[in-house]
Amino acid sequence: MAGQLSDAELDELVEQATVDAYDDEEQLTGLYRMLAEHLVVPFKSVVLGVEVTVKKVDLLPGSQIVAVCTRGRHRQAIGIVDLPLPDPAPEGAEWIEAYRHWGPQERPGQWPVGGTAR
Repeated sequence: MAGQLSDAELDELVEQATVDAYDDEEQLTGLYRMLAEHLVVPFKSVVLGVEVTVKKVDLLPGSQIVAVCTRGRHRQAIGIVDLPLPDPAPEGAEWIEAYRHWGPQERPGQWPVGGTAR
């Protein structure tokens, strides 16, 4: 990802992903599909001071997009809004930024109780 994207650029990516969506769940699914299609995995990240490998992204129905991280035999899903990106970021990381831009405004990484992304 070459530098920070502007709000207008992020809005354009969100529009591309959600153009045919009728509600929040369909928007979430559209953003997930773009992430799954464009984000190049695997890539390395550091979570809580430990290097992990991001193997794939997954969608928790009606909830959030997660990065499936591994280290050795251990596997953990981490909300993609909370995932630290390496420098340089992997190809397709602009879709993570678009999802973060679209996502919850209350507090990054936390969904409203009983709610979805918006």
